[in-house]
Amino acid sequence: MIEIAAVYGSPRRKGNTSLLLKQAVAGAGDAGAHVTEIVLRDLKMSPCLEIYGCKKDGACVIKDDFKTVESLFQRIDGLMLASPIFFYSVSAHTKILMDRCNSLWVKKYWVEKKPFGQQHYPRKGLFISVGSTKGKRLFEGAVLSMKYFMDALDMQLWNTLLYREIETEGQIREHPSALQEAYDAGRALVQALTTNDDER
Repeated sequence: MIEIAAVYGSPRRKGNTSLLLKQAVAGAGDAGAHVTEIVLRDLKMSPCLEIYGCKKDGACVIKDDFKTVESLFQRIDGLMLASPIFFYSVSAHTKILMDRCNSLWVKKYWVEKKPFGQQHYPRKGLFISVGSTKGKRLFEGAVLSMKYFMDALDMQLWNTLLYREIETEGQIREHPSALQEAYDAGRALVQALTTNDDER
């Protein structure tokens, strides 16, 4: 069975990115995947302290809730992550998670000594984001960060769903096509990962 992690990066439990991710989770579940949902605001997670205890074996040495996420990220087939845009980047909750995954970057490139510039990614990720303005470059920073974050997980940034001019809580409900897109993307991610499995 395809296993996917769904990460809620919004500080709001019923925010717009959370509603979109719920739809993607439903789509992935309906396509036959097992989805583990993670609400970042519920975790006790320190920022990366850059002490490089992970240099020994690629495991973070800080003892907090990241331990569960770290082990999950090493076994999943795919990732769905949703975050609103704060100052043209992801939320603080999301950025803490990304920075803590430096341990997995160390594991990949320093411990296992995989070559840089790998083009074949066995795993795939979906990024969902919502921003309140209509700036042309609103999502550029977040998408670029997400691309290289997923690289540390041996994962391709497979698809992005990005919605402008959405701010008040629940406003995305006024855009049923966006909710349908999220559901369809969840299903499509499972199909893409199943195709990967069939090709191995």
